[in-house]
Amino acid sequence: MNVSPITSWEGVEAYFTFADSPVAMVLILSLAVAVTFGTILHSVKHENSTYIDYK
Repeated sequence: MNVSPITSWEGVEAYFTFADSPVAMVLILSLAVAVTFGTILHSVKHENSTYIDYK
């Protein structure tokens, strides 16, 4: 069963899986932002608990 509209891969420079789906693009971007923000928050929390200023 060959239902692909693509007949040849010659000359293809890039292939975007979700380029025609704005919902998928927003979900992927949101996930990337959430992971980045979570990593920064976790790093700050860890650094604050590890290096306590003893005065």
